Amino acid sequence: MTEEWRKAGERVRNWGRWGDDDQLGTLNLLTPERIAYAATRAVRGRAIQLGIPFDAYGPQSAGGMRRNPVHLMAIDGGDAELAAQLAGWGGPQEAQVAGMYARGPMRFNDDYVMMPLQAATQWDALSHVYYDGLLYNGYPAASVTSLGATRLGIEQVAERGGVVGRGVLLDVARHHGVDRLAAGTVVGPHDLDAVIAAQGVELRPGDILVIRTGWWTRFLETRRQSEWFSGSPGLSWRCAEWLHEHEIAAVALDNPAVEVMRPEDGVMLPLHMLTLRDMGLPLGEIWDLEALGRDCAEDRVYDFLLCAPALRIPGAVGTPISPVAIK
Repeated sequence: MTEEWRKAGERVRNWGRWGDDDQLGTLNLLTPERIAYAATRAVRGRAIQLGIPFDAYGPQSAGGMRRNPVHLMAIDGGDAELAAQLAGWGGPQEAQVAGMYARGPMRFNDDYVMMPLQAATQWDALSHVYYDGLLYNGYPAASVTSLGATRLGIEQVAERGGVVGRGVLLDVARHHGVDRLAAGTVVGPHDLDAVIAAQGVELRPGDILVIRTGWWTRFLETRRQSEWFSGSPGLSWRCAEWLHEHEIAAVALDNPAVEVMRPEDGVMLPLHMLTLRDMGLPLGEIWDLEALGRDCAEDRVYDFLLCAPALRIPGAVGTPISPVAIK
């Protein structure tokens, strides 16, 4: 099997396709003409949120590699009562706040968040995954250091305007008549073809594919993080060539890792390697597609303007996002 997915990697590899110094991969398919066409798909003026909450109750486990976001208040309404004391604390910030409070009735609140950049709804940058010592387009893995990614950082995506284009929903769960796919279900190319035929939707080069498995609802029901991750259904690595043939710009799912979590034939996350490293195709993870699925089922329109900008964080290998579908 190892040789099989490696051969697929050779067939889908986009290295040099957009130049030897390219750092955008398949996002090059989001041309101005295609983005302009995507804007015409927003005909009803309905905006649908596709991101999960960035809070302490998300899917990341306390004992895992990542943590859920931690939201802390730096200044809140209670601080107004401490204004007289702040000046005596001696710190420049406290003195500044006390001085502001002394000059009039204005009061304010302020806060900050600590979080892994891939804690919740996200894009993986092309610098996130590699094998055989090489990243997308042949950049060395060593170009990502403890200071961040010197090549293929998420800022490359942000500086081009993010991920904006024609989104297409493939509702695999609804096609099978279930609220969500069963744990471990592998979605292959033939499944995607069947959903396209049933929905009557046409794929175009440069589309952003959004695939609903319904798996996010499993977490909402149980709140069992480890079970939600380990049992996740998702795409087969064999979908890489299908995505390549259809010239998809990016793909996002409502599960932890886009692909099925249980290793296919013993290889862990081969689709990550084929898409991020060989194709240069960004992956969107942990999206909430429930409202979008219901809306598309009601009006039978499965394409829309999708806006999913990346944060401009130099050297980051992923980014939190709050994507919106506009129909």
